[in-house]
Amino acid sequence: MGWLCVALATCMLVSRVKGNDWWWKYEEGIRQYSKEALNKEFPEKTRPIGFKHPTFQCPDMSPSATAPSSVELVKAADIKVIAALGDSLTTAIGANATTVLGIPIEFRHVSWSIGGYGSFEDVITLPNIIKLFNPSLLGAARGKTVHGMEAHISQTGLNLAVTGHNTFNLPSQTRHLIDTLRGYEGLNFEKDWKLLTILMGMNDICDYCKDKALFSAENFLHYMSVSLEMLMNEVTEDENLIIELFFFICIKSVVFVLLEVPRMIVNVVQILPMQTLREVHKPTPGCLLQRSFCSCLIEPASRSAELGELVEVNLEFQRRLEALLHGNHFFREDFAVVLQPFLKHADPPRLPSGKIDMSFFTHDCFHFTIKGHEELAKGLWNNMFQAEGDKTVVSSFSDPINLVCPPMEHPYIFTRSTSARSAQPRLHRRRQVPSLVVISSLLWLLVAFRHHGFL
Repeated sequence: MGWLCVALATCMLVSRVKGNDWWWKYEEGIRQYSKEALNKEFPEKTRPIGFKHPTFQCPDMSPSATAPSSVELVKAADIKVIAALGDSLTTAIGANATTVLGIPIEFRHVSWSIGGYGSFEDVITLPNIIKLFNPSLLGAARGKTVHGMEAHISQTGLNLAVTGHNTFNLPSQTRHLIDTLRGYEGLNFEKDWKLLTILMGMNDICDYCKDKALFSAENFLHYMSVSLEMLMNEVTEDENLIIELFFFICIKSVVFVLLEVPRMIVNVVQILPMQTLREVHKPTPGCLLQRSFCSCLIEPASRSAELGELVEVNLEFQRRLEALLHGNHFFREDFAVVLQPFLKHADPPRLPSGKIDMSFFTHDCFHFTIKGHEELAKGLWNNMFQAEGDKTVVSSFSDPINLVCPPMEHPYIFTRSTSARSAQPRLHRRRQVPSLVVISSLLWLLVAFRHHGFL
């Protein structure tokens, strides 16, 4: 418990310096309770020491003979680096906390989509599954962080999610990821296949009643689109880039390359139906924090117009995301965005009595413990190796998800939608530009530089 006390004290200090809104809500939520109540332990929330999962084996766990050039031929063992963007569900806040005082601890190393703690036998995360196929996988988070504190990349890995972030923060996370990938140690930016997972939007639902315009379905779609466009085909038109492009053309003279993230598969995970989280409660100090973290969901009365509107907005988020990722817009030879729908209808895990199984939820009765993260990891992995139309949509987490192996007849991550395959569109490719175009572009840049006083 010593490290927890140090971390908590440090977090309090940082919060006073930064005035962090999330931490303020947390502090206000626990201020009225006694130390005895706050320090009450709930052992079922944590993983017992010595716990081990049975190993997971598949008939074919080998990489391709050579690094695939097509996004449609990438096996699990071909993935060289993994990354994640999102909010507190991806930072794994409170996931292995022993008391409500541990809620500000971000257990990134056990996060469902990006945690790299130990091995598959220790905790089931997407990276730990992939490490069974490729033990040298890069990017998984290795350590814990504290909300509001600066953290080193050695702890976070490429888990660049931020607790409390809304979808309008996603473009800045995306920018951070692109910049980090370009200089990430051990990564060949051009040649290595990258796997990114994004889950974002729940905080927009939680904050919807506070600003219905800012947290609208239209804005959710807009910021999601902007972020995916940045990853697929990033073109910036500021003057700094023009200067860089000028020197690039002078040096290369014959090739024009769009700024982009090559060789990447992006999992966009469908957001949860959040109404049932209202059932996750207990008469404990921690559970009352729900009202602070997600007041727009928790406070409206049952069958109220406010709750009905929020439920419809939640569904509209799902519909807009499906429409955005339908077809082949976010698909090219070395890049694909795939909607993974396993959470679309997910109901919280329940006991045989029908009551919520609270061991899946942290002391704030909102975020997931390690048990919940493991089910998310398994659901995501299974979706990756299921074709569109055949992807499992979990109705409830009451029964543990069984991991599937990549099918022998198609051992690749499914990346191309049914509509894209049937239409057989022309792929987005990097193009070799004729020298005449290069010369024309160079002349245009010279004129532009002279006009702006650079020459």
